[in-house]
Amino acid sequence: MTPYTALILLVVAERFAELAVARRNGAWSRALGAREHGAGHYPVMVALHSALLVGCLVEPWVADRPFLPLLGWPALVLASAAQGLRWWCIGTLGRRWNTRVLIVPDLPLIASGPYAYLRHPNYVAVVVEGAALPLVHSAWVTALVFSLLNAALLTVRVRCENTALAPSLSLSPSGAAARSAPAPRPGPAS
Repeated sequence: MTPYTALILLVVAERFAELAVARRNGAWSRALGAREHGAGHYPVMVALHSALLVGCLVEPWVADRPFLPLLGWPALVLASAAQGLRWWCIGTLGRRWNTRVLIVPDLPLIASGPYAYLRHPNYVAVVVEGAALPLVHSAWVTALVFSLLNAALLTVRVRCENTALAPSLSLSPSGAAARSAPAPRPGPAS
């Protein structure tokens, strides 16, 4: 097994850990009356993210892509930083984090951690990882195709989250200012 294959398998294991956390958090959220938004696009998201990992493994092998140190090492640093940002989001949201858009009514918005600086920090992690992880082993087609398809998906996903969060934002003490500032999160995996 190559080091790159081991890296991708570690990311696959990390995704299964995320799904376990999301399943547990989803049960907690639903017990508190959470409503799911955007369930229709969720299977597309799962398929796209699965295809990213498959592409990361298949493209370097089928297209005989070499490891290029000047590209691969910086890409590995970026992919690692994206993982760090993702888990910072998960830790900050705690039980409210999920891979689905689940909004628990009447919970205060979270404005700490990366949500104090960015409206959708987890999606920053997804964008960076989606470009960087394949480039660790020169899988530029996977990086490009995933990035383009993910941009289209995130257009739908971010709109869905913003719509789901709109009632919470209108109840925030800062009113209209809350809409122009980074939006705190009550729960979905943004």
